[in-house]
Amino acid sequence: MACGGATGKALLSSSSSSLFFSRTLFSYNKPRFPPPLRVFPGFTRALCLSTAPTAIATTDEEQALQPLRQSLLLERLRLRHLRDQSKGIDQERAPISPSLPRPANVAVKKERKEKKRGSASSFEELGLGDEVMGAVKEMEISVPTEIQCIAVPAVLEGKSVVLGSHTGSGKTLAYMLPIVQLMRQDEALSGVLMRPRRPRAVVLCPTRELCEQVFRVAKSISHHARFRSTMISGGGRLRPQEDSLSEPIDMVVGTPGRILQHINDGNMVYGDIKFLVLDEADTMFDQGFGPDIHKFLGPLKNRAAKPGDHGFQTVLVTATMTKAVQKLVDEEFQGIIHLRTSSFQKKVASARHDFIKLSGAENKLEALLQVLEPSLSKGNRVMVFCNTLNSSRAVDHFLTENQIFTVNYHGEVPAEERVENLRKFKSEDGDCPTLVCTDLAARGLDLDVDHVIMFDFPLNSIDYLHRTGRTARMGAKGKVTSLVAKKDIPLATRIEEAMKKNESLEALSANSVRRDAFISKQIDQKYKAKVILTKSSSKVGKKAPSAQKSAAASKGKASASTKSKTTVAISKPIKSPGGGKRVPTRGNKLQQSRKSGITRIPTSKLSVVGFRGRSSAGRRQSSKST
Repeated sequence: MACGGATGKALLSSSSSSLFFSRTLFSYNKPRFPPPLRVFPGFTRALCLSTAPTAIATTDEEQALQPLRQSLLLERLRLRHLRDQSKGIDQERAPISPSLPRPANVAVKKERKEKKRGSASSFEELGLGDEVMGAVKEMEISVPTEIQCIAVPAVLEGKSVVLGSHTGSGKTLAYMLPIVQLMRQDEALSGVLMRPRRPRAVVLCPTRELCEQVFRVAKSISHHARFRSTMISGGGRLRPQEDSLSEPIDMVVGTPGRILQHINDGNMVYGDIKFLVLDEADTMFDQGFGPDIHKFLGPLKNRAAKPGDHGFQTVLVTATMTKAVQKLVDEEFQGIIHLRTSSFQKKVASARHDFIKLSGAENKLEALLQVLEPSLSKGNRVMVFCNTLNSSRAVDHFLTENQIFTVNYHGEVPAEERVENLRKFKSEDGDCPTLVCTDLAARGLDLDVDHVIMFDFPLNSIDYLHRTGRTARMGAKGKVTSLVAKKDIPLATRIEEAMKKNESLEALSANSVRRDAFISKQIDQKYKAKVILTKSSSKVGKKAPSAQKSAAASKGKASASTKSKTTVAISKPIKSPGGGKRVPTRGNKLQQSRKSGITRIPTSKLSVVGFRGRSSAGRRQSSKST
């Protein structure tokens, strides 16, 4: 027992000394409150078991020291944590102490950001009903796009909106699905039935091809959500369109001019129109459809102004929007809400953009052939864009001579032939032809294109965006190759730089790029002139003391001659008394430098008399010396 008591005292003294050392080590930064007394369970019980022989006693002592070491380690960690907390360490290390709050979950933050952006994992989350969802499932679309996540809830709430998103992002479904559901809800609530010549929804499109595209989407939805739609567009016969309007109708898809013609003929009335859609709104305002749209909106606004009328809901759809068009839209549709995606007026992420710069010595048609043949060998669908009809004809003739099957799409091709050419281009049978076209095919066409080649570079970034929108649609991959001539290099360089920085291509055009280059050149010239003027003034300032000393030494003629020299440096060249020719003096050279903008001194301080007197005095001095 005596041995056990001695051993226990030794261990107690060693533990107390180590604890004292650890507390004095961190005593320079004491916490605000004293550390609580800690009791280590099993400490005394381990000390009382050391009555065995020496080998057994050594093992028991190590087991007894183990909880003590853990206790000391925990104490040191606690003191270190209190010291760091007093220094204001970041709270991400706070989980060491159970009393401090835990950091926020990163997954929760991501979910909040996604909800804020309006993203959804399925169409059911957007509030669509079973009938509309049946059409979506038949199309085999599971996840909505960004514009659909933004547009569907807003349209369902009855808001008038402008939907801005890149081409191929699913804008047609973004407004068609909620409008169909709203029409079905009206039927369930008020028992509204279809009536002849009285559509409830009107979709205006700039081209016949876009009308056919939107009409196909409406027909596919009508298989599940029961409603009837018809297409009225230019280029078709009037009699079949009159027959379709004379039957009960829910939705009309057509061009503004042809719809106005049917309204004037009494085949269609405004009374029940509740939903108005302007697809490719920027194209319609740019291509002169503004007066027709204003004429169509007049009776609708007059009807909405009457008491008891519920008005109408407007949806504008666009892939690009210039400031001028946006101003017209805001004036025509006051209070309309602009909804835009993150990729609006930017390059499509899934498309590759290549710029081939031609110095002028290369044959542009041969360069087109070198770009086109590898793509055709892979079985890709290719569109070749040209700026003019003559350029389109030249490309078509050249490719035909090189045994490449082509079809045309431009303004001089009849409407029926254009439809047939598009059918051949979309056909899966045999070799797919190359579509040679102008910007008429750049907007509103839903085509599955693998490669877009710009034989002629567009004149502005808006046309560039619409051309590139024919490929990489709905997340698919695509390729864009531009043949850049020497005159197109400034605009192509600006577009390429903006795409690398993921910036908007809204205000870039050939004229604006030239104007910016001219302005920057003028600014550089003015800056260089200021630098030269500053250097010349500093040199004059250094020479001034010597001139003052010479003037003080000779107060008479020397001072007069010094003033006259200063007059020579800034005076205008004077015509000779005998004729109209200028005297080739040093003043003429200085006058030229003054005209260049380096020095500007008021002419009212010039002394013509001093100039003549100095020159005559100089001639007398030269005659005396001789």
